[in-house]
Amino acid sequence: MTSLHTRRVATDRLTQQITELADAPADGEAVVFVHGNVSSSTFWHSTLTALPAGYRPLAVDLRGFGGTDAPPVDATRGLRDYADDLGALLDALAVERAHLVGWSMGGGIVLQYLRDHPERVRSLTLVNPVSPYGFGGTREADGTLNSPDGAGSGAGTANPEFVRLLAELDRGEDTPLSPRSVLAACYVKPPLRFDPEVEDAFVESMLATRTGDDHYPGDSTTSASWPGTAPGTRGVLNCMAPTHFRVDDLHLVEPKPPILWVRGEDDVIVSDTSIFDLAHLGSLGAVPGWDGTPAQPMVAQTRHVLDRYAAAGGRVREVAVADAGHSVHLEKPEEFGKALLEVLSA
Repeated sequence: MTSLHTRRVATDRLTQQITELADAPADGEAVVFVHGNVSSSTFWHSTLTALPAGYRPLAVDLRGFGGTDAPPVDATRGLRDYADDLGALLDALAVERAHLVGWSMGGGIVLQYLRDHPERVRSLTLVNPVSPYGFGGTREADGTLNSPDGAGSGAGTANPEFVRLLAELDRGEDTPLSPRSVLAACYVKPPLRFDPEVEDAFVESMLATRTGDDHYPGDSTTSASWPGTAPGTRGVLNCMAPTHFRVDDLHLVEPKPPILWVRGEDDVIVSDTSIFDLAHLGSLGAVPGWDGTPAQPMVAQTRHVLDRYAAAGGRVREVAVADAGHSVHLEKPEEFGKALLEVLSA
């Protein structure tokens, strides 16, 4: 049986924890898995062991998550702190080129890395990725800002009760805002539940998220525009604010590695009607004073950017998986694995 090995790797930016196969060939093609927000490499463990022999799969804990160091996050750089950390890890592991797989926020990180270092990417796989125009605060497929200050995005959009329970290491399910409840209701499509031991590991992974102004969710500012909050300059959610993160010129990169985009059709986090988008919640009456600001069309925005990439000569494949939510690789592992292997061998 293939076993997993976890170790910490010193880089020129920070020490990062990775999980890899104990018997993976050192000269195999590296496949690097990047997790999403409020999670860690734990969410990739089953995917690592499912890859066929010959590859060198590994999953990294991002800064401030899992077992990796937690220097402050400079949100004014968008997701570049994380993308630069990824590059430093590849350097430390002597990996010249890698297949990159990014889930949710991790999808934005690998998009940023591709934008900055296309020559080092063999292929790119996006799993329910954050929009190339960030999370919240935009409308239309081209990512038009709703307000110049990015109102409706950033750390101020986080639910304070979820943040409190995360910081207090709540492992229960007494409230719909506990990490365990959010995992069951939002990370996957209900009524799917994992085996208790697996679910407990996922919850522990979520609870390893560092909280505060420098980490999750970050700092925020007030705004004169609805809903009254705009992104700050520090921490996780501000990294994905459209005023800080925007990868709308991906079609300009050379070379253009193949891109696979896998998404669950029933995702409630990254969606054109996301329940984490205050504009959509406002339209439902869940956020007071809604002024008609439209929901962010996250899926349409990703398709817009990838269509431009394809029109410029890149190869893009979109795989929409039925009856799956935000974690396709966990909910439909066979379908995900088949699509992934096709792009790895392209």
